[in-house]
This record gives sequence, structure tokens and C-alpha cells, in this order.
Amino acid sequence: MAFNTSLSGINAANADLNVTSNNIANVNTTGFKESRAEFADMFQSTSYGLARNAVGSGVRVSNVAQQFSQGNIDPTGRSLDLAVSGEGFFTMSMNGARMYTRAGNFQTDANGYVTNPQGARLQVFAPNANGTFNVGQLTDLQLLTTDSAPKQTTTVNLGFTLPGNATAPTTTPFDPTDANSYNHSTGGINVYDSLGVSHTQTSYFVKTDNANEWQVYNYVDGTAVGTPTTLQFSDAGALTSPANGIIAMDPFTPSTGAGVLSMSLDVSGSTQYGEAFALRDTRQDGYASGKLNEISIDASGVVYARYSNGADKALGQVALTTFVNPQGLQSQGNNMWAESYSSGNPRTGAPDTSDFGQIESGSLESSTVDLTEQLVNMIVAQRNFQANAQMISTQDQVTQTVINIR
Repeated sequence: MAFNTSLSGINAANADLNVTSNNIANVNTTGFKESRAEFADMFQSTSYGLARNAVGSGVRVSNVAQQFSQGNIDPTGRSLDLAVSGEGFFTMSMNGARMYTRAGNFQTDANGYVTNPQGARLQVFAPNANGTFNVGQLTDLQLLTTDSAPKQTTTVNLGFTLPGNATAPTTTPFDPTDANSYNHSTGGINVYDSLGVSHTQTSYFVKTDNANEWQVYNYVDGTAVGTPTTLQFSDAGALTSPANGIIAMDPFTPSTGAGVLSMSLDVSGSTQYGEAFALRDTRQDGYASGKLNEISIDASGVVYARYSNGADKALGQVALTTFVNPQGLQSQGNNMWAESYSSGNPRTGAPDTSDFGQIESGSLESSTVDLTEQLVNMIVAQRNFQANAQMISTQDQVTQTVINIR
């Protein structure tokens, strides 16, 4: 009986050493969660329950529990290195099977899919056309390698201040090639057709003989687009006509084979006062085609492709998954876990919402193993092993003494 009790103690100490050894071996494993050996005592029972004044029958390993605490987040500067600050696991697809991990050392495969080193694909919520994400369906994250399509200009925003003391030009009629026939111009503003080809839009301002009244002439590539439009200002310098500040330019047909370029000029907020012309705003909403510059991921897990033309395209939103009992997850190796009956059903959602953590791009979560603590645990387990071995030796001596009695 005593031999078996001490043997159970040796087995328990050996299991403790195995757990500690595994923790120490993974001290530098990204996203690793340390384990803890948990023990329970054993008693011999009878048909009536535990024997009265019974002595324990030893110890057994009741559980090896993983400790899902937060690891340190170490910066790496690599955009596809991700860490979760808070609750949740990255959701992965391994040949169609759902897997979960805290290790965010991702990379791309030959087809542009974002994977972990074992080839499991990172799951995201696909973007909708209205800028939201389809949180009801998961899909593989694939990075775009194609150019960004151009966008045709539809609106040119001009913000300017015309001098209040201006007089009408002495040269008439207006001629865009004669600077004496107009007071001021915007210079060339690049606008884009449907093929992403740049064209030059210019507005010319001509003071009339009437107080607080100007005319604006609009040209694209030297061709007039519409008749001159009258700008009227109040005696305080505020724009009163056109009332909404919008000037519709006539359609312009590019020679590039692109579609008709129909634009409007937004001059709302422009003023007339002072003695000098000032051009404050020259924005337009089109752009040429662009090359992919970088992939970036924000704290809410939205993955953006950023292009040289300034366009940003959302490729998806990283999906995080939590469980009622993370310790019930079944370890699959390679820093991944699988759902089990004990873990409960998975709950998947967007980062930085509800109880889901934030995404830290350019960082990795380090192992939760405290090396000093593990070395102390190793010493304790070693002493437990030695003490139980000594008990077997003592029992052997007692048994030998009894055998030698005559």
C-alpha cells in the first residue's frame, strides 16, 4: 500500500516536471500560454463510502490547465505581425476546419492569402459596398496586388478671397491668353477622366463694373466648359449668388477615349474683402490609378490597402473569437487550439467591440512563461520526486526488517 502511495507521488512529481519542462521550452514561443499541473488526492472507498479513519492512497494528476493570461506585446514594425490586447483569439481556417490562435506571426502565401506558418488562413469579415462589414460570414483574407482603379473627377472645390477694391480690366473682351483681360486665376488644377488621365482645369475671375460682382470663366485643357457665371457678394463680402455656391460646368469630352467629364465647381464659402487675392482651397475628388504602397491594420482590425494615389480600400475586418471556458480548448500544437465540448460554443465578433480586445499591428504577443517562476517550480518538483523516492526506500527497509524477524 505504502509503495503504491509513494509511487503515485513520484508519478505526480514527474508530471509536474514534464509540465514545467514544456513551459521552459516555450519561453520564447509567440502567443504561448503556460500550463499548470493540478493534483487531487486519492482515497480507497468501500461499498459504504470512504473507510472511517482512512489514510489517503496517494495523488493523481487531475488536470493540466492552460493559463490564458495576457502576454507582453512586443513591437516588431512588421504590418502583418498582429497581437490581441485583451480577450479573443484569431480565427483561422485549416483546410476548412476552424482553429484558434493567439500567435499573430502571419505571412502571405503564393496566392496572396494571409496565413500562419502552418498554412492556416486568417479569417475576416468581408466588406460591404456601403463601407460596413458582413459580420455574419467569415472569409479568407486575401491581399490585393493589383493597381487601384482611377476615379473620375465630379467636383472641384475652390475656396478663395477676391479683393474688395478690384476694378474691371481695361482689356476686353476676356481672353484666357491675355492676362490683362482678367483680374485673377486659379492656375492649373489637375482633374481626372474615367481612364485616370490628368487634365487641367482653370478658373478665371473678371471684375465687372457693378459693385460686388464678378464673372468666373471655366476652362479644361484650354477649352471653355460653359458660359461665364456671375458671382455676387454682399456688402459684407459674403457670397450670395449662386445661392448654393455650386456652378455646373458643361460636359468635356477628352481626346483619350475616356467617358464624358461632367464636373461641378463648388465655391461655397468664398468671400470678397481686403486688397489681395487669396486662394485657400483647390481640392477635387478624382484620382489616377495607383500602385499598392502598404497594408495597414487599425485597432478595430480593419485591413486597408493603401495606394500611391491616396486611395484606401478596406479588404476586411479581422474576426476574433472568445469562449466561455478557454481552458476547455483542445490544444492542437503549432500555437493553435480547437473547440471542444468543455470550452463551450465559440462567439465571434469584431475587435474593440463588446468584450473583444484590440488589434495591435506591428506587434506580437510574447509567451506568458515566467522563467524564474518555472525554475522555482522545477526545484520544488525535484524535491517532491526525491522525497517520494526516499519514502519507497524507507518502506523497503521496514519490509526487510519485518522479513528478518525470527
